Amino acid sequence: MRTTRRVFLRTAAAAPLVLPAVLRAAQTAPNEQITVGMIGTGRQSRGLVGHFLARSRVVAVCDVDTTRREDLRQRVNTHYTTYPDQGTADCAAYTDFEHLLARKDIDAVCIATPDHWHALITLAALKAGKDVYCEKPLTHNISESVAVMKAVDAYGRILQTGSMQRSSREFRVACELARNGAAGRIERIECSFGDPAIDCDLPEEPLEPGLDWNLWLGPAEYRPYHSELSPRGIHDHWPNWRRYRQYGGGAVADWGAHHLDIAQWALGMDDSGPVAVLPPEKRGAKRGARLVYANGVEVVHKDGFGVHIFGTEGEILVNRGKFWFIREGKTVAKFTQREDGGTLDSALSKAEREYLKDAKVQLYRVRDNHIGDFLEAMRTRRKPITHEGVGARSAICCHLLNLVYYYGQPIKWNPATCTFADGSGDPRWLSGSRRDYRKQAGQTAGA
Repeated sequence: MRTTRRVFLRTAAAAPLVLPAVLRAAQTAPNEQITVGMIGTGRQSRGLVGHFLARSRVVAVCDVDTTRREDLRQRVNTHYTTYPDQGTADCAAYTDFEHLLARKDIDAVCIATPDHWHALITLAALKAGKDVYCEKPLTHNISESVAVMKAVDAYGRILQTGSMQRSSREFRVACELARNGAAGRIERIECSFGDPAIDCDLPEEPLEPGLDWNLWLGPAEYRPYHSELSPRGIHDHWPNWRRYRQYGGGAVADWGAHHLDIAQWALGMDDSGPVAVLPPEKRGAKRGARLVYANGVEVVHKDGFGVHIFGTEGEILVNRGKFWFIREGKTVAKFTQREDGGTLDSALSKAEREYLKDAKVQLYRVRDNHIGDFLEAMRTRRKPITHEGVGARSAICCHLLNLVYYYGQPIKWNPATCTFADGSGDPRWLSGSRRDYRKQAGQTAGA
């Protein structure tokens, strides 16, 4: 079966990134064991906690939903009951993240909450002396990105953003090929993912006991409860809060934080970004916005799923578990489905042998996996693969795209100062309004 570019970009859709299994035995001496608190206990956190349990000691969980919170607490305690050499089954549970952060015995936190909470909890954790693993996108607006970068430096902490694709070999090889000129001079990158964010206009639903709705909303403007935003209990789907600009950034931020991050890596723009952002030609379109870089490269938001790099001498397509390198019209290495023959690793090895043997640009390679890289960085105090600068600037790319979709205006951008340039944009777009949710605590809580 022949795999076309369209089929390639549409397959593997939203499958989660599968991380390699590791031995359950403790990897460090007791005096080196890192203690972790999990903030947010939904589906994403349930996928992350096993990796922390295998490499550190989870001592606390926190969530505004009592059912999810107690479920993860039980999972952690069951692990330590099964493997008592790794820790004791005494995991604490909190509703308010500030109570967890107040514990002096916690070294790091994993933040897997809705996006509108990411930066605020991150900043509080950094101030409390914790290292931070925060899910992507790292921030909910541009001002938060700047604040997080400054805070990590000011407090001397370690931060890893959950843009896990950089820890996967296929994305690293694709970016090394791009950075070393294997496809010639890069002219355009197409990043394929879903829709921009929309306003939330959901109707009111009855609030059940067991959810602190005021604390779920936090800094966001108050609105009545709706189950689409925070479905009660344990579930295996991704809640739709991410569609709405008040709490997330649509697929532009959800998947853009993965694929735009790879575009930034391929272009060597981890400490920079675009200089202009153009809305789609047709007002109201949900694809077609462009990030324009100083060297003339355009990163285009397209339909489908994956990253397609176009150079003067070739093309590189990469997706989760898929890779295709074309040079001068001929396939050099390809694995997109079983019918291609071979394996993903064999295709990547072929590309490396033929075009990266003497590569001048060699990108960061994780030794374990994304979470293992974070914990190793905590021990060595060197920056991990998706540190605060990477996460913040990739998030800014997502926010800029959402702005041109929402307002329909082109933007000129200064990536050095993270501000609008030449009179474009509105400074108010850089940040969102923040509600003083502490004043309303107890008035709107469901627990």
